[in-house]
Amino acid sequence: MIQEIVARFQQKHRTMRYPDGAPPPLPDRFRGRPVVDPARCVTGCHACEAACPTGALSAASPGVFDLGKCLFCPACAAACPHQAISWSANYQLAARERADLVVPREREAIDIKRAALDGALRKLLGRSLKLRQVSAGGCNACEADSNVLTTVGWDLSRFGIQFVASPRHADGLLVTGPVSQNMALALKKTYDALSEPRIVIAVGACAISGGVFAGSPEVGDGASSVVPVDLYIPGCPPHPLTILDGLLRLIGRIST
Repeated sequence: MIQEIVARFQQKHRTMRYPDGAPPPLPDRFRGRPVVDPARCVTGCHACEAACPTGALSAASPGVFDLGKCLFCPACAAACPHQAISWSANYQLAARERADLVVPREREAIDIKRAALDGALRKLLGRSLKLRQVSAGGCNACEADSNVLTTVGWDLSRFGIQFVASPRHADGLLVTGPVSQNMALALKKTYDALSEPRIVIAVGACAISGGVFAGSPEVGDGASSVVPVDLYIPGCPPHPLTILDGLLRLIGRIST
């Protein structure tokens, strides 16, 4: 026991101070909001669009990125002969509306002002938010990065946000995965077990749009095909900081 106490004093303060302090440093390989340099991009090239595995860059919608479909993979950047595509360090990617994830290619930021719950919901859930996590056919990447938030370094519970075992004890769902046919009914029953008011958070490209599985007869192309979604957090998987930022904006703990 003495050894444990000594080790704890040696470790000192381990929980990050974000959002009251600076966010934790991101690794060099971190890929945030993708950006296209219009000075380098050649109209009519379409190399990046052909390389995108999910249609996040589409010739049908020139000039925009669909971050809800984006896997944040380097396929488009590698295919671009003019090196027009780069990755910013912007981790603030969550949005309340699905349409807000379809953004101009040259902008580094998206509109996050609408991320907070409105009125009575924010007053009710802003200080205590219990979430039931549902893996609806996910690969466990988004699940793992969500679970990281419960560790001592992130300590999600200090904001009053906790994952609970039963939807009967939850205010909302955090959904990952593309919602396979075998999980669609389970997701709907879990949602129905929540008491009103209830919210749904879709985490990751699969939960938002179906990801690489979109259009497959075995999946429902994301959580919104089964339940209404109140917050979209893009990524494959989203960095824990992106998830935390989205959750804190949802409950009004961050407004800028």
